[in-house]
Amino acid sequence: MSQIDDAWGSGPTARYEALAERFRPTFARIRVGGVERELGRQLPYAEIGWLKEAGFTALRLPEAEGGAGASLPEFFNLLIELSAADSNITQALRAHFGFVEEAMHTDIPGRRQLWLPRIATGETIGSARSEAGEAGQAAFETRLRRDGEGWLISGRKFYTTGSLYADWLHVATQRIEDGVSATALVRREAPGVSVIDDWSGFGQTLTASGTAIFEDVRAADADIVEDREIFAYTLPFYQLVHLATLAGIGRAAAQDVAEAVARRNRSYSHGAAALPKQDPQILQVIGRMRGAAYTAGVLVLKVAEAVERVVQSRDGAGQYDERALAIAEIESGQAVGVITSLILDATTILFDALGASAVLRGSGLDRHWRNARTLSSHNPRIYKDRIVGDFAVNGTAPPQSWRVGRV
Repeated sequence: MSQIDDAWGSGPTARYEALAERFRPTFARIRVGGVERELGRQLPYAEIGWLKEAGFTALRLPEAEGGAGASLPEFFNLLIELSAADSNITQALRAHFGFVEEAMHTDIPGRRQLWLPRIATGETIGSARSEAGEAGQAAFETRLRRDGEGWLISGRKFYTTGSLYADWLHVATQRIEDGVSATALVRREAPGVSVIDDWSGFGQTLTASGTAIFEDVRAADADIVEDREIFAYTLPFYQLVHLATLAGIGRAAAQDVAEAVARRNRSYSHGAAALPKQDPQILQVIGRMRGAAYTAGVLVLKVAEAVERVVQSRDGAGQYDERALAIAEIESGQAVGVITSLILDATTILFDALGASAVLRGSGLDRHWRNARTLSSHNPRIYKDRIVGDFAVNGTAPPQSWRVGRV
C-alpha cells in the first residue's frame, strides 16, 4: 500500500514509492517484534543486519557506487517509515548516516575511495563523540597522541549511540600536540576498545547509547580528520534525523492505538457508544494523533528540502552557500519546537482512547512517549526557539556548533 493510500500524503519524488517498496518488507518485519524487544531488552542486532542486507545503510550512495542514490528528502522520508517500525533502530544508525554524508562529500584525497566501498558492502559506523561527568565544553577529554608513525587514543565516551552494532567507531578527540579537535575511526573490535551497554535512559532503551572506553587504541594518519573538515551541513542533518524519528514515532503511536480501539469490546457506561470504535470522542483522539503525525512528516520534508539545497549549492571548490546553510539551520530550528510538541502531545493523549489496560507493561504503549521524550531532550527546543527568534528580530546567524560540558 502506498503512502498516499495510507493518507500520509505523497512522497517527496515521483520515484519514491518504487524506492520505498524495496525496504517496506524489511520495515514490516522489524515492526512485528518491536514490543517484545522493548519488554525483553533484546538488542536489535538481527534487525540492523536485515537493513544492511537490504542495502538501507548505503541508501545515500550513488547507484554507480553501490547505493540507491536517494536524495535527502527521499532519505528522510524513509527514515520516518523506519522509525514507525522501531525508532530505536533509526537512532542507532544516526551516526552512521552522518558519516556517510562526510565520506560522500569529503575533499580529502583517497578518503571517499576508501570508505564508500566499505559502506556499500554494509559496514557501519557508530558514535563515540559525547563525554559525560567532568568533561569540558570547549575541549574533549579523550586524547590523541602521536606514537611513531601512527596515533594512540585514550579516553572515555558516553552517549555512544549505535556503537554496539557498528563495525567502526567515530571517535572525537583532542590532539595533544596542538589542541586541535579531530575525529578518528577505529574498529569496534580493535585492541583497547571496550563498548558497554550501560545506557539507563527510560527511552530509546535499545540504542546502545552507553559507554565506550579507549585505552591506547591505535589509529593511522588516514583515519584522523580535523573537525573543520567534517561536512558543512552537519547540524541540520543530525537534527533532521531526530525530527524524522519523532514523526515516525507519531505514526507508530497512531497506528497502535487505532488497532487497539478496533479490537476493543469493553466500553464505559458513560461513553458515547456501545463499542469504542463507534465512540466519536475516541475517534477524535485518534484523528488528532494522526493529524500530529501527518504534520510532523510534512515539516520533516520541508526541512529536508532546505538541507538538499545546501548540498546542491556546493561549487567546484567544494564550498557551500553560507546563506543556504544558515537558512537550513533556521528551518530545522523552526520545526523542532512544533514537531516536539505535536508528538509529545499525541503520545500522551493516546491513553485517552483506551481503558486502564493500556497502561499495562505488556501493551508497550508507554514506549512511544518515553522514546519521544528522550529524543526531544537532545538539543533542547528552548534554545532552538531563542535562536530562531534572534534570527527573525536581529538577523543573527545560527551557531555553527553544539557542545555540552563544563565551562
